[in-house]
Amino acid sequence: MSEEVTGAQSLVKSLEQAGVDVMFGIPGGAILPAYDPIFDSKIRHILVRHEQGAGHAATGYAQATGRVGVCIATSGPGATNLVTPLADAQMDSVPIVAITGQVSSGAIGTDAFQEADIRGITMPVTKHNFLVTDPKDIPRAIAEAFHIASTGRPGAVLVDIAKDALQLNTTFDYPREVMLAGYNPVMNPASEALRDAAALIAQSSAPVLYVGGGVIKANAHRELMELAELTGAPVVTTLMALGSFPDSHPQHLGMPGMHGTVAAVTALQKSDLLITLGARFDDRVTGKLSSFAPNAKVIHADIDPAEIGKNRRVDVALLGDLKNSIKGLIPELKAVFTKSKPDLSGWWSTVNQWREQFPLGFDEPTDGSLSPQYVIQRLGQIAGPDALYVAGVGQHQMWSSQFINYEKPRTWLNSGGLGTMGYAVPAAMGAKVGAPDKVVWAIDGDGCFQMTNQELVTCALNNIPIKVAIINNESLGMVRQWQTLFYNQRYSNTELHSKRIPDFAKLGEAMGCVGLRAERKEDVDRVINEAMAINDRPVVVDFSVHRDAMVWPMVAAGASNDLITVARSMAPVWDSQEL
Repeated sequence: MSEEVTGAQSLVKSLEQAGVDVMFGIPGGAILPAYDPIFDSKIRHILVRHEQGAGHAATGYAQATGRVGVCIATSGPGATNLVTPLADAQMDSVPIVAITGQVSSGAIGTDAFQEADIRGITMPVTKHNFLVTDPKDIPRAIAEAFHIASTGRPGAVLVDIAKDALQLNTTFDYPREVMLAGYNPVMNPASEALRDAAALIAQSSAPVLYVGGGVIKANAHRELMELAELTGAPVVTTLMALGSFPDSHPQHLGMPGMHGTVAAVTALQKSDLLITLGARFDDRVTGKLSSFAPNAKVIHADIDPAEIGKNRRVDVALLGDLKNSIKGLIPELKAVFTKSKPDLSGWWSTVNQWREQFPLGFDEPTDGSLSPQYVIQRLGQIAGPDALYVAGVGQHQMWSSQFINYEKPRTWLNSGGLGTMGYAVPAAMGAKVGAPDKVVWAIDGDGCFQMTNQELVTCALNNIPIKVAIINNESLGMVRQWQTLFYNQRYSNTELHSKRIPDFAKLGEAMGCVGLRAERKEDVDRVINEAMAINDRPVVVDFSVHRDAMVWPMVAAGASNDLITVARSMAPVWDSQEL
């Protein structure tokens, strides 16, 4: 039965019907009508300090929970401040819905105060977006936005609503179901394709399960485990897939790509079959595309048809929901394995030689300063596999991917595709809101931290006790590493002076957090344990680390994965004869 309400009331009722329990935002003129009914709503609204923080918090919430994250902002600069988190979420296939106010419909196109064509601006970086000028369209737009964001390949959706549409009266009638012509994601792969994939696997003597973040999005980690143990093949998990397959499992080789393990990178290069699950052949994994896994046939399972064949020719395509694809593949594989199952013992002997010869490790600084890898390793060991780890972007992100063991899905959150500095603190805030019983550590660099640390005020005022580990090397560390290796140590504009200004521990205290500091190896465990014991306020820990530590292994940008190196000498691990 329809109900007479304002457009603003219709918006809030629609969000309630969509199952929203929390949203992150800042009010302003064009969206202000919506904030009056928000005052009375059961939805928790968290007032952030910057709209970018709202967007990343929505992403962190979605990554931690699997639900749609929601952010809200006003028109003009409020909306444009959401562009980066929208692009970030879209690149990493994270379901978020952004609600923005727009100037009144009669003023659209007149360069009115705080007007921006946010629909046009965000069209390239959203899965879909809407401009609503009629209040009766609000429930339908919200229902469709949540449906689009959360189904198929998840992504970012924006709903821009004119101010007069929020102010006018309308009838509230939320759709019972959403049917969108032309939008029907394929859920089940073709049976013939499943049989072809099983046949390829049965013929393979050097297969690798190349696992991407789609496994986590599809909640298919249990199915992945069954498939991996059925095939007995090595497993590599991309940056976005860490935790989808336990790091401790004997079949796991680690992360592939630019800073992946030698075993993972080389196994892909030398494989004869890539069983690709929810991965997109990203350039950071493939290196020089023309030289990537040159002798491998490819099975590619993905829900997005645009990804299949985009970067690499595919021999068998499994188009559909990844959980359904793996579930369908397993019985086909069991049937073909009753007739012939390949012997992978020779392949494993070779792979294990690589794994034993080139394990992940790091050198302690010779000057007695603190190793960043050691800090992150101890943090993971003390906080344990049930904690959530949210990384910024740069060296600390790569060390966090390498030296923390991830055993469960949705325990590792980071900005993968867009590589957004400033992601960690607000995303950790959103993750903690979505998973309040979990310990949440933001592992940030001193550069990243200075972009969005104002959201610690939001955390302190809203009882969101995240913990922040600042890996402070007083530099834009990854850029400095590249300057060291490729620009003759000409350190142009990468010096941050972060060990002098600001004092991060005092800054944290000024924002309502507990501020701690560690400068020596013997301080590390004590300070981490002290932070772990504080659960009534956010904690900021400034780890003053060696500035010249580098991330290894490394494949230089644009180079072949055959040229993976493990030391500053940049001498490749393999020569062409070995590979």
